[in-house]
Amino acid sequence: MTVRNSWDAIILGTEASNFHLGAWKYQGKRLAFEVDHILTDGSGVLPYIKSTLYLYLTRKYGIALDPTGYRLPGSEIPESETGNPFAHLDIEHAEPPLYQKPAIENFMRLKDADHPPKFTYIKLSEEQVMRNCKTFDGSPNAFLAVIIAQAIRQFEPDDKDPITVAISVNHKAILGNTNNYRLFSNVVTVDFPSDKPLDDLTKACTVTRGQIILQSQPENSLWALKKQNESRQKLDSLSLQMRLGIMEKALSGDRSTATISYVNSRSFGVLDPYIEEQYVLFGPDVSPIGIEVACINHAFFLSIADRFKDDGFLNAFLRELSKASVDYEIKGQEPCALCGFDRPFLAQ
Repeated sequence: MTVRNSWDAIILGTEASNFHLGAWKYQGKRLAFEVDHILTDGSGVLPYIKSTLYLYLTRKYGIALDPTGYRLPGSEIPESETGNPFAHLDIEHAEPPLYQKPAIENFMRLKDADHPPKFTYIKLSEEQVMRNCKTFDGSPNAFLAVIIAQAIRQFEPDDKDPITVAISVNHKAILGNTNNYRLFSNVVTVDFPSDKPLDDLTKACTVTRGQIILQSQPENSLWALKKQNESRQKLDSLSLQMRLGIMEKALSGDRSTATISYVNSRSFGVLDPYIEEQYVLFGPDVSPIGIEVACINHAFFLSIADRFKDDGFLNAFLRELSKASVDYEIKGQEPCALCGFDRPFLAQ
């Protein structure tokens, strides 16, 4: 794979990336790996990131570190990590789950969200966030979803459509495989109707957490896997042109008011003392507001992507954090410089 001393974006799957779907880049103290989501998800790519950082530190600086838990050159990688994570499941005979959340078509679509995307990087105290989760009967995902909804209500006070927040879930972990690299992530959706006040944080977080739990049962994940297999079989029977058309339609248009993804790494083991900040970024093409969450060294690191010209939503979000007694530190802001990917290239 290519390694370049530049933060500029390139196109994956082309000569610029040596025809790989992943690429490394660095600038100053920042080191980033960019990978197309078609290969893996956040939890799946973490073992590779950890192993690469281990090799980088030990080889570049001659540091002696305990190799336990890292996959290094010569390591035997078990099939449970790279093989079929669902071989033991009876997917074909999966039954519809007891609860399936109906799709909300008339969700709030934010105005003026058509500007070049930017990222804002924010550091929060893990202790303060988890204190709020305990006090208000939430989880980090539920708490942040409520804070986002409160901020959007400030940002668009006249829009009466329900706010929807898509929250990423790891189906592999729900079905019992926590260390497989292969892609099987999706989202659950929580909604905030305009007639439901958000002033009571305990009530809002409890309702939000309940919505997440109802959609995150093993039976839901097994059903999602069955439907995914059926969709793949249908796609395989279509012509290339029809497949590209379906892919283009699926990738176009907002699918929720906002998105949250929390890749729960918490620790890189012996590497933690060498990491100042950790951010996960994603292409802001699914919704006009996206928040990726990472936690390391007793701090939450948020990368907030939005497609607005100014910082109106961001300022509203920060005000809601302050009202919840969560201190924040803005670590930086920059235009989106993620690697792109011309998906039809893959089909060709």
